[in-house]
Amino acid sequence: MDRLALHQIDSVNVLERAHYLPAFSRLGSYDRTLFDRAAWGPRSQRTMFEYWAHEASLLPLDLRPLLRWRMDRADRGIMRSAGMRRFATERRSEAMALLARIRADGAIAASDVESSKTGWWAWSGAKAALEWLFYAGHVTTATRRRGFERVYDLPERVLPQAVLDLPTPDEASAQAMLIERAARALGIATAAELRDYFRMGPADTAAAIGRLVAEGMLRPAAIDGWPPVYLHHAAKHPRRIAAQALLAPFDPLIWERARTERLFGFRYRIEIYVPADKRQYGYYVLPFLLGERIVARVDLKADRANGRLLVRACHLEPGAPPDTRERLEEELAAMATWLGLEAVEH
Repeated sequence: MDRLALHQIDSVNVLERAHYLPAFSRLGSYDRTLFDRAAWGPRSQRTMFEYWAHEASLLPLDLRPLLRWRMDRADRGIMRSAGMRRFATERRSEAMALLARIRADGAIAASDVESSKTGWWAWSGAKAALEWLFYAGHVTTATRRRGFERVYDLPERVLPQAVLDLPTPDEASAQAMLIERAARALGIATAAELRDYFRMGPADTAAAIGRLVAEGMLRPAAIDGWPPVYLHHAAKHPRRIAAQALLAPFDPLIWERARTERLFGFRYRIEIYVPADKRQYGYYVLPFLLGERIVARVDLKADRANGRLLVRACHLEPGAPPDTRERLEEELAAMATWLGLEAVEH
């Protein structure tokens, strides 16, 4: 978490929740209960918190003060979502009443307030109010219920007091520190890639980069065929990577698709929202990184009822090494074991 700065959260669970997968790609098999305890465990054991960073994300606790400017903007209604923005203005009293209920009665989920039959993306009024409270920093995630529903509570009842007591940097300093964390994670990146990491605005990003260049934290650099790039001062180069890893669609290494194409010559699009008959590679496709190349992609599904990791499709990239399938099978077997599945089925 310190190296990557965040793990993206996604609701799709056809294989495994997205936030668990980047650690598996880098570390191999690990105990997911350790991750759960760090994210949603007792207050004294938490080392992560949830917030909107690169979409919904889990982040190390030391980043929370660096995102208070975003919470403050949301509290003032400076945000893209018109539905949530209304809770900062004309519907604020409703949201504050909901906050008072949490303060008096304890943690709640949207389903505790009202039932919604409109689906995951069409939020009910209660969900929108709770999400505005969350975005504005009035509440945070206490835990996750069965079905991965977020349960909201006051930050002072969830997060360690030492984190709440950390000083709040001014907005420009906080944004510069976030861009520095993005640069540290990426090593070398364009301005657009640095901005994308924490989903910051173009003007804020440009100001932060200018400040970091002046301070020597970032150095302007050039790569043939790339837009202008910035090198983190601590990046090690040149460096060869001896990797063998299945990469989740929301992994920071590949989530910026233009960067993925420039780095690996690999065009990648997630096809979850594409009609089945129009998909090129499959529903939940994981690229396979071998050495310094992405050499294959596999559409995977965890058949938990039958204890099988299903390989619904496998596509090798042009020029893939002769041992690609053998190495891929090793990684699939490791993933199946990590997920508690008995076998890989093609």
